Amino acid sequence: MLKRLLLLFSAIASAIVVLFMNNWDPSLALKLCFLGAAGLMAAFVDAIAGGGGLISVPAFMLMGVPPHITLGTNKFAATTASFTSSVNFARSKKVSLDLIKYLIPFTFIGAFLGVRAVLSIDQNFLYTLVLILILFVGIYSFFSKSMGMEDRFKGLNASKIIIGIFLALGLGFYDGFFGPGAGSFLIFGFIYIFGFDFTKASGNAKLLNFTSNITSLILFALSGKVNYGLGIPTALFMILGADMGSGLALNKGAKLIKPIFITMSLGVAVKMLYNLIF
Repeated sequence: MLKRLLLLFSAIASAIVVLFMNNWDPSLALKLCFLGAAGLMAAFVDAIAGGGGLISVPAFMLMGVPPHITLGTNKFAATTASFTSSVNFARSKKVSLDLIKYLIPFTFIGAFLGVRAVLSIDQNFLYTLVLILILFVGIYSFFSKSMGMEDRFKGLNASKIIIGIFLALGLGFYDGFFGPGAGSFLIFGFIYIFGFDFTKASGNAKLLNFTSNITSLILFALSGKVNYGLGIPTALFMILGADMGSGLALNKGAKLIKPIFITMSLGVAVKMLYNLIF
């Protein structure tokens, strides 16, 4: 509780500093309040089952932040949140370090290549493909009552590690330049391939999410696409949300994570379908 109070105080203090540096601009105060609340909610949900970008990205754009700055600033804040969740899951031993040590390097490579390739790939084709896949993940998870409810992990072998490497490389690439639903795909992959329950799948997915996030963030930052005045207060609120969300997920387990996972997966699909049509 003390840690979360300190995080809340730090987030509010950082917003006050930003306002002071901008002559107490009332419109900026409104932006910071809105982004803080949206960031906290986004990180809370994302720490449990992914899909936080459904909340945070529209929030930045609603506040008039240009699209390219929105992506970079959101990536900055989301990286801090995914790091917080990763640490909490790892401390609770919900991360398979024997597996993840093979997957992190390939996630990094995939994310780096994804950011570099963003201008050369037909995103319309990818959008349609991902929409179909994310719908499949959500619907399959809904009708498969036992999926992810129990930990059925029986150890690692070479074939599973190789499949995991392809999963990490492919979703690192995807997350590096596009992103919607990456967390959902990772959780589904960890359950389907390795037999993890939702709690362990979420923990392992968070580490790979953090890897792809920080890789993309470095490239966004080097390109000057991060608004730190908005990003730092939002990041602190997101750290608080991630700490609360991961704590609840670890406490409640698969019974909490699965319904939120299905909701966010279908939510991503609905948003993508809306964007595709309109």
